[in-house]
Amino acid sequence: MSLGWVAFLLFAGCSVALENTQALNVSQRCMNDTNRFLREINQDWPKEYAVSMYDAFGKMGSNVEGGNVNRPGLLQLCRSAHAPTFSGQYCQVFLRQGTVQYFVGVCVPDSCEEEEVQMLVLYGRLQFSQTSLIPPLPPILVNQSTQEMIMTHCLSDTIAPDASDFTCLFVCCVMVAIPLAATLFTAMIRWQQDREVSPTVESPSLNTGLKLYGTLKTNASSSSKINSNTSEEKGNNCTRHTTLCFSRSCVYRYLQVFSLQTTTQGIFSTSSSIPGGGYSCLNGIRVLSLLWIICGHSAEYTLNNLDNYKNWKNTVESSPLYVLTISGPVFLAVDTFLLLGGLLSARSLLGSINRAEDKLSTSLVTNYLFKRIKRIQPLHMFFVCLTTGLISLVQWGPYWFPFKDTGVDCKTYWWANLLLISNVLPSNKICIPWTWYLSLDFQCYATTPLLVYFYRLNRGVFAVVSGGLVLMTTVTSAVITALLQLPVVHPSTLQFENYVLYYYKKPYTRYGPFLIGVLTGIYLATKKNQLLKQKWQAILGWFCCLSLMAVLVGLAYILRETPAYPSVPHALYQGLHRQLWALAVTWIILACEEGYGGFIKSLLSLDVWVPLSNISFACYLTHPVFIILYNGLQETPIHYTGINFMYLFLGHLVLTVVVSYVFTVLVEKPYLHT
Repeated sequence: MSLGWVAFLLFAGCSVALENTQALNVSQRCMNDTNRFLREINQDWPKEYAVSMYDAFGKMGSNVEGGNVNRPGLLQLCRSAHAPTFSGQYCQVFLRQGTVQYFVGVCVPDSCEEEEVQMLVLYGRLQFSQTSLIPPLPPILVNQSTQEMIMTHCLSDTIAPDASDFTCLFVCCVMVAIPLAATLFTAMIRWQQDREVSPTVESPSLNTGLKLYGTLKTNASSSSKINSNTSEEKGNNCTRHTTLCFSRSCVYRYLQVFSLQTTTQGIFSTSSSIPGGGYSCLNGIRVLSLLWIICGHSAEYTLNNLDNYKNWKNTVESSPLYVLTISGPVFLAVDTFLLLGGLLSARSLLGSINRAEDKLSTSLVTNYLFKRIKRIQPLHMFFVCLTTGLISLVQWGPYWFPFKDTGVDCKTYWWANLLLISNVLPSNKICIPWTWYLSLDFQCYATTPLLVYFYRLNRGVFAVVSGGLVLMTTVTSAVITALLQLPVVHPSTLQFENYVLYYYKKPYTRYGPFLIGVLTGIYLATKKNQLLKQKWQAILGWFCCLSLMAVLVGLAYILRETPAYPSVPHALYQGLHRQLWALAVTWIILACEEGYGGFIKSLLSLDVWVPLSNISFACYLTHPVFIILYNGLQETPIHYTGINFMYLFLGHLVLTVVVSYVFTVLVEKPYLHT
C-alpha cells in the first residue's frame, strides 16, 4: 500500500471524523492535530516531521508464517518528530485476527489520549468497511481477514516515579551506603592504629605484639590483643588513645562486619563453600544448575521479542539437542536446587543439635529458622525495592508489555515477599516473578526440624511419615495434571495460568526433591559404613542414573503437547519425574562422596566452581533483571538463531556475575554476618 493511498485513507477518515468529534468523544485539539498531520503528509512536499511520524508506523514484514506478526514500528523516530503545535506519541494497538494476536505501533499527536487513539482507529475501520486504518494481515497467511481490537496502549516519553518509588530507591541506597561507610571508617581506624602503634616498636614486649599484628592484622581478635597490649604500655590512657579504645567497642566490631575488608574475604577462595566442609561436588552441581536456569530464562523471557517464534518452537521444542533452552527439562534444575537445599538443611540442623549436647529444643529450631531468614531476606527485599524503583526510572520500549504490571504488583503485594508466601499468589500478582522459589524453599526448609524430630523419635515412624509425604506429592501432582489436562513442560498457551497457579509453584507438588534431600543429608551425616563396597555396584548405579536422566529429558519432548483429555502418561510423568530426577542427582552425590565419582567428581569438584557458588544466590536474583532490561528496551524484534542466543546467554551471564559479586559483598554478606 503506497504512502499516498494510506495518507488518503487516513485523511478522508479523520476529516469525516472531525465533523463527529463530540459523537466520537475525541477532543477538538486531538482531532485538529491529527488532521494537520494528515494534511501535511499528503502534500507534494510533505513536512519532515510528518514523514518521520509516518515512517515510525509499524508495517508488515516478511516471515509472517514463521511468527513475525508484530509490527512495532520505531519508537524513538516517532518521539523525535516535532510539529509546531505537537510532538509524536508512540502507541501500541493490540489486535486479534482469527487465532493470531499481535500489536502494531502507531505514531499520533501527543495531544491524543489512549481512549481517543482507540476511537480514531475504530472509527476508521467502521468508516471504510473492509479497509482499516491499520491494514490487516493477509488472509492467505492467517486464514482470517477480520480484525478485532483488544486494547490500545501509549508509551509515555517521561518518567514519573511516585513516593513509593523514591522510598524504595532510598532504602536501596541506605543498604548499600552502610557497607561503603563502614569500609571507609574501618580503613581510617586501621590506618590510625598503625600510626599510634608504630612509635612503641622499641619495647621488647610490644615488638612481639606488633609482629603478631603484622601477620594477622585483618583478624579482629588479634587486633583486640594488640590494642590491649598497647593500652597497658601506655597506662590505659583512653584520652590519648581514643582510636585504640574505639577499636575495642561494639560499634567498631559492627563496622568490621559490614566493611568490604570483611565481606570480600573468601569470595574468590577455592576452598569448599559448603558449611562444615566436604561435599565438594555440590559446588559444581549448584553452578551447572544455575547456568541451566539462566540459559532457560534467556530463551523463555525473549520469546515475545522474536520475529520467528514459530520457527523457534518447531526447531527447539522438537529436538533434545536444545535441552538447555527448552522450558520443560530446564526446570529440572530447580528440583536439583530443592534437593541440595534439603540435604544442607538436614546437615545444618543435625550439626546444631550435636553442638547443643544432642538436644532439639524450641530455641534451637527458632535460631535455625532465623538464620535462614537472615540468609535470604536482606538481598531478597533489596531486590524488591530495587526492581520497584528501577521500573519507574526506565523508558521502556514496545516489548515491555509482558512485564509492565511488575511495578504495580510490587507496590501491592510486597508483603507476600516479606512473609515468604508469594508462591501462593497467582502468577500475575507476584512481585518479581522468579522469587516464588525463595518462598517455596523456605516453606520446605521449615519442615526439616519436624522430620529430624521424627527421625530421632522413632525410625519406623520417620519411615512412615517420609513415605507418606512422597506418596502425597506424587499423587497430588498426577491428579492435578489429569484433572486440569496440564502439559508436562512450562506452557506458553492458555494453560499457563492453571499450570502455574495449581501445580508449578506449590509445595504440595514440589516437596518430593526437598524431602529426598533431607533423607540424603541425614544419611550422609549419620552413616558409619560406605554404601558402595564393590566396583560393580558403582558401575550399575552410574548406568541406571544416566539412563534415568536421559529418559526423563527425552519423555519431556515426547509428551510436550498439551493433552486434549485426561492423559495417564502425562499424569504419571508429572507425578514421578521430579522425585526420580532427585534420586538420580542423589546417586551422583553419594558416588562422588564414596570415591566412585571418577571424572565426573573431578569435573564437579573443580576449584573454578567455588567462587561462582559463593555468589550463586545473588546470581539467581540478578540475571532475570538483565534479561528483562535488555528485552524491554528493544525497539525491533530479535531473530532467533543458535549463535544469537549463545551470545545473549554469554552477555547476560557476564553482567550477572560481575553485578552479583557487588551485591554479595555489599548486601548479602554484611547482613548475614551480623
